[in-house]
Amino acid sequence: MKRVIVIKTNIFLKTNPFLKSKILSYISAFVFSLFITAAFAPPGFCQAPAPAGSPLHSQQRPQDNAAVNKYPWLNNYDIKNSIAESIPPPAAYSRQAASADSFESWLRGLPLKQGRPPVYLYNKTLKKNQGAHYAVVDIDCGTRDLQQCADAVMRLRAEYFFAKGDIDSIKFNTGSGKIVSFNGWLKGAPGGPPPVKAAAKKPDYKNFQKYMLYIFAYAGTHSLSKSLKKVENINDIKAGDIFIKGGFPGHAVLVADVAVNEKTGHKVFLLLQSYMPAQDVHILVNPNDKNLSPWYDINFGATLETPEWDFIRAQLMRF
Repeated sequence: MKRVIVIKTNIFLKTNPFLKSKILSYISAFVFSLFITAAFAPPGFCQAPAPAGSPLHSQQRPQDNAAVNKYPWLNNYDIKNSIAESIPPPAAYSRQAASADSFESWLRGLPLKQGRPPVYLYNKTLKKNQGAHYAVVDIDCGTRDLQQCADAVMRLRAEYFFAKGDIDSIKFNTGSGKIVSFNGWLKGAPGGPPPVKAAAKKPDYKNFQKYMLYIFAYAGTHSLSKSLKKVENINDIKAGDIFIKGGFPGHAVLVADVAVNEKTGHKVFLLLQSYMPAQDVHILVNPNDKNLSPWYDINFGATLETPEWDFIRAQLMRF
């Protein structure tokens, strides 16, 4: 019976050459599509789901993805490399309380590169002063001389909101005095993508990075300082505050963490910065107290001396 069907099929195809060519073309296209899928699919695309408990399954746990999403410039995130895990507070001090979804907690979770690697400039050359840093934050500084001091502060603030999904809060003053929001930039505000490019309007991470480059180019310490509020009492300091001198040049360092003495309420704090030219973001050493370093005493006197800039109390500000 099968042989009869095959013979009749062959006779039918021989008498219908056009139909035969169409069928052969469909078969060829199907085989070619299978080849392309196998050759160019992302790793694991053609694999069956991993069983529970297998190594592949454990690498894709939701909590791991959630951690990476908090710091989306990373492919992998290990809390062991965070500021909180890598830099313990001084004896008798504990980290200042902060809610889990706060900017303070997010900064505390910033990943650090292992050990004490050198600080590199945007062009991959070594920074001349390698004595200013205690640790290097594991975040890119770009390939252009843009992500300097205030830019790094704005980048971290914006990354926090992006990770939360709160893109409405991503907005900064530019040098002209105008506020440029991420949403406005996406819709065609100055520096935004042309309206005809619908795909470019998506609030994804790629467009977020482009928006930040625009902000880096048109904002700085002067414009940032105009949008901040002064912290009246130095004892109210918290992570996310900024010591800033707006100007040309100016400088800004970010308070990365705060610890409190459990008995006296006395505070110490960590500072991080980028600098000029654009360079790796890094945790600063305390040049005046090697025993306390990298922590700084809240009672620093009239001037806060950091490795590359001095500030006064009145220059402590907050978003």
